[in-house]
Amino acid sequence: METTVLSAEEAAEYVEFKRTRREAEIALTLKKMIADASRRETDKYTLKKTCDTVRKLSLSGVLVSPVNVAHAARLLAGTGARVVCIVGGTGESLPAVKRTEAKKAVSMGAGEIRLVLCYSALTGGNYTYLKREIKKIRRAIRRVPLVVSLEDHSIGEEEVALGVRAACEGGASGVCVRGETGLLLRACSVGTGRLLVDCSGVENAEQLHTLLRAGAARATSGDADRIAEEMYEAARLAAERTERREERREERADGEADGETGV
Repeated sequence: METTVLSAEEAAEYVEFKRTRREAEIALTLKKMIADASRRETDKYTLKKTCDTVRKLSLSGVLVSPVNVAHAARLLAGTGARVVCIVGGTGESLPAVKRTEAKKAVSMGAGEIRLVLCYSALTGGNYTYLKREIKKIRRAIRRVPLVVSLEDHSIGEEEVALGVRAACEGGASGVCVRGETGLLLRACSVGTGRLLVDCSGVENAEQLHTLLRAGAARATSGDADRIAEEMYEAARLAAERTERREERREERADGEADGETGV
């Protein structure tokens, strides 16, 4: 069996090709991430730091509460990154209040609304109320994408399924579930291609890759910087392994050549 032996120059080009391909794959993955700056503890410094991360890593966007929409929109102006505003507080606000909050967020620069549903209606199985609530917000924000939040830790697979059905019928663009494979798969199954399914609470690169492979469209994380570092470090180690393999291959080829010439 013939073995193809690369020249030193070809081997170097191959290693460089592998490196650039890994970096391109990382960049594409990062574009599917939303940085989470929606916590109550988020002050102006934290928001700026998070938006700097969005700029540096070319993330999809930043998730904020309504009070930070205008500032985030200014910080991300010209980047193409989306300001995602989480609307609805605990979920138990009246639909009219959520509608007003969503419209105001859009007027301040939100490019997407993430709606917290009425959890009492969700856990109580009140499908009609949920669908009506989603429709009210959908009409209020017109063409702006509407994603329904199904992330609360009290929600299980059955509530996720109900929320996805309501989101489909209410005209939402997508749903967001906790970063657990079972919940993600259930949402994807019920949505059957009618909705994008996002996930949240992603803590590391391994979890991110697992969820994206399972069908997540995007992932929200408060650890985007660290996840990016993990991904680039993994790429660096992979490049080193490729280099070592090429070096060993060259050494074997040199040894075989020496044996054939009797040296």
